[in-house]
Amino acid sequence: MTDTAADATAAAKELMPDVLERLGALVRIPSVAFPGFDPEPVHRMGQAVVDLFAAAGAEGVRLLDVPGGYPCVYADLPGPEGSPTVLLYAHYDVQPAPESQGWSTPPWEPTPRENGRIYGRGAADDKSGLVANYATLKLLGADRPCRVILLSEGEEETISHLEAFVEANPELFACDAAVIADIGGQEVGRPGLTVALRGDVACTVTVRTLANPVHSGEFGGAAPDAMTAMIRILDTLHDENGDTVIPGVDSGRWDGAAMDEPVYREGSAILPGVDFLGTGSLADRIWMKPSVTVLGMDLPNTAEASNVLLPSVTAKLSMRIIPGSDGDAQLEALMAHLRSQRPWNCVVEVEKVKVGHAFRVDESHPAIPAAMDAMREAYGRDVESIGSGASIPLVASLKKVSPEAAILLWGAEDTKQSRIHASDESVDPDEIERIIVTQTLFIRKLAAAM
Repeated sequence: MTDTAADATAAAKELMPDVLERLGALVRIPSVAFPGFDPEPVHRMGQAVVDLFAAAGAEGVRLLDVPGGYPCVYADLPGPEGSPTVLLYAHYDVQPAPESQGWSTPPWEPTPRENGRIYGRGAADDKSGLVANYATLKLLGADRPCRVILLSEGEEETISHLEAFVEANPELFACDAAVIADIGGQEVGRPGLTVALRGDVACTVTVRTLANPVHSGEFGGAAPDAMTAMIRILDTLHDENGDTVIPGVDSGRWDGAAMDEPVYREGSAILPGVDFLGTGSLADRIWMKPSVTVLGMDLPNTAEASNVLLPSVTAKLSMRIIPGSDGDAQLEALMAHLRSQRPWNCVVEVEKVKVGHAFRVDESHPAIPAAMDAMREAYGRDVESIGSGASIPLVASLKKVSPEAAILLWGAEDTKQSRIHASDESVDPDEIERIIVTQTLFIRKLAAAM
């Protein structure tokens, strides 16, 4: 039994060697679901997750086909009659890990270091969530106190098809509480319940000025270069302070726990002497203000550059939008602004890529105190209500399916050191252990309360 924090902690600690061995096996699978990457490892990873949960005692765990995308791992595990339903979510796909990122150790080989952390792509984001859910099932045992739905996604890091699948099959995913094990506190040992997520909208913008490339000496100075026009357009997205300033795009102020500057500075890898962008508190800037980023551009690299004016350039833009805003309206505001920028009457074409909605937790939900108590007992200290500048679009779909459900956002991906999506991604095993204890206690507390 794991009814008390001490019981759960002791059981989790005993299980950790098995958890870390299984984490290592998952990290070795390069499950990058981006277009153009080999799909075989992603499918192999999906089956590995089925096997993982089957080893934890999950009956009937299986892969479900998701139209247009990779399958999700699913199980519906019964509990006592009248007990609540808890959905446990994590994702099994990962970001690419190109050599150009500058990894210190091979990204697909889990590597322990002297600081106790384990390095490798997906070690934190989000294979730590998968093994945390595995261990939670192990600790709950066959006499689990409530019904548990397992959901693991295979394309969270790219353009996901799971949201539409969830909304088309609400009976499979209806729950009283959804635990999203894909986010973490500010630093290891510092418990944070994430209560707000920015959304993520994206589009492409193409600038055309010429019918074909022309000699930059013979025609430059009068004929407009598409790259120069693009630079002028992109420069309008920020003011002199670095704030994103686009008509119709919402901004706000954060009213929860503060973001610590030392934590943010280390986690963001800002170089010494380089200023922060924007105005307001750090928490305002990363949790309650919009942020637009140029993700990439189609143009020659420096090795292939020649003395020509470019006829056209395309850029892909992502904009993080604040909790409480409407994703479709925010994307349209960005696209309308881009269309209105036409230096030298250049041709500007803008196309929608995706809309990922922002989210704010209803902190008055009766499951929230149980979650806060569980995390406080697991960590041995008070819990912060924090935000995240990141986005998890599935949350909005889960709320459509179960409008009255609580959404719990936590995990082992600490802001300070995890370096998710970047080189030398890592996770602290002690943080995985604390999340296992947190989830186990929360499920027992919720079942007792309902």
